[in-house]
Amino acid sequence: MDLATLRSKGLIRPVTAAPTQPAAFPFGLGSDGVHEVAEAAYGHWAAVTGFTLATVQPTRKGACLWICQTSLSRDTGHIPATSLQQMTGGREPRLCITARKSAEALWSAEEGIMSGAIRHVVVELEEADFTATRRLALASEKHGVPVTLLLPHTCSGATAASTRWRVGTQLSAMNRHDPRAPGQPRYRAVLERCRTAPAAVGQAFDLEWNNETLSLHMVSGMAAGPAAPRPAPSFVTRHGHQRKAG
Repeated sequence: MDLATLRSKGLIRPVTAAPTQPAAFPFGLGSDGVHEVAEAAYGHWAAVTGFTLATVQPTRKGACLWICQTSLSRDTGHIPATSLQQMTGGREPRLCITARKSAEALWSAEEGIMSGAIRHVVVELEEADFTATRRLALASEKHGVPVTLLLPHTCSGATAASTRWRVGTQLSAMNRHDPRAPGQPRYRAVLERCRTAPAAVGQAFDLEWNNETLSLHMVSGMAAGPAAPRPAPSFVTRHGHQRKAG
């Protein structure tokens, strides 16, 4: 039996290699699979949101489905429309859903993935376990819709997400037009977990938002590298002795 006959009977099919996932920043965030972005500490939710909006660039047509768990949004608030327009250049159609429970938020995310009208799903959750993220990962892989989970600083434990980022704010650079005004937003993003590039785990990326190009870039002189502890600052007591804080 020749190859043509075997192919016609479905006995031989072309072998297609699985798509390779990026092994460089941002390691597939917003382009494929399920990813987690968590606060570095309480009060850094704005950094989590800003980092996500800045990193995720539209690669296909469709709206972004943004799902918020009510208990979390009561504490962190919602994204102002003006801020969203400023960071996306007004090109980001967005559908917003508020869910009372995490199970409802995750169900809405799955429905959005399968709808065919959504290009990216973002879910603000109090927590996500392995089973829930595994379901999202399978749906994301099947339909080609990336999912980003925004989580508080208390999140921990194993999940099926491809990466987990810990993001916090950094001091902004001096404003070149007005030294008294705040400069461009800066973030520090630490790669806590990464399935596609385990060797990159622990790397810290110091990033700055550019209002003109609507993109992030590495802060000059602060290249990505392993996050290292800094020495505690010292101060002088009233008796003239030098002591370390902590």
